[in-house]
Amino acid sequence: MAFTKVEICGVNTSKLPVLTNEEKEFLFEQIQKGDDNARELYIKGNLRLVLSVIRRFSNSNENVDDLFQIGCIGLMKAIDNFDTNLNVKFSTYAVPMIIGEIRRYLRDNNSIRVSRSLRDTAYKAIYAKENYAKQNLREPTVNEIADEIGIPKEEIVNALDAIQSPVSLYDPVYSDGGDTLYVMDQISDRKNREENWVESISLREALERLPEREKHIIELRFYDGKTQTEVAAEIGISQAQVSRLEKNALKTMRSYLN
Repeated sequence: MAFTKVEICGVNTSKLPVLTNEEKEFLFEQIQKGDDNARELYIKGNLRLVLSVIRRFSNSNENVDDLFQIGCIGLMKAIDNFDTNLNVKFSTYAVPMIIGEIRRYLRDNNSIRVSRSLRDTAYKAIYAKENYAKQNLREPTVNEIADEIGIPKEEIVNALDAIQSPVSLYDPVYSDGGDTLYVMDQISDRKNREENWVESISLREALERLPEREKHIIELRFYDGKTQTEVAAEIGISQAQVSRLEKNALKTMRSYLN
């Protein structure tokens, strides 16, 4: 798949607009009032987000124009469903929506065919999950999804498993001018909270040599099992800054241990 091409679906990707935070807030206020022109400008101002996301699918055999179009559908769904009261950045909300839309497209076009009835069950469960989360601000349990759509929970689990695509922990999720966010950065490490790190005196000594903020980040990430996003929220900096400080800290610790 050629990601070096400048024009995708008739869009010159080298000249895509970049919206300021003030412009984003103003346009979204207009969108909520039903302004279609503002919605169009907001879509154009976030197309770089779609481009960034589809790069993670570079190993697929799909045409980049097709993936871009599907990603744009995910972007528009994100715009239509975004709730400013959630106190999260639009990009944080939109990226999973765009990824989900592309993955659904790839599943439907996968060479390993899944029966229509199984896909229908899976999609009903996914849509029920999204609607429940939006209304209740939390993820539903399998039992709650089963009650909502009237399908036994065993069938739901089997259907969702059938349409899943393997994902590497090192797959990039999002990158926009800062450090890349990988799948593993969004997963809490609970298994190794105290089994290896706390018991290692040498690691503790290496940790004590770090500046206070980097030390705190390492403790939150590897002792408490928090994600980079959770750490960023706790200490009041961006996820990209957490990523950079974490990498610097680990590099310093490796140098000491070697």
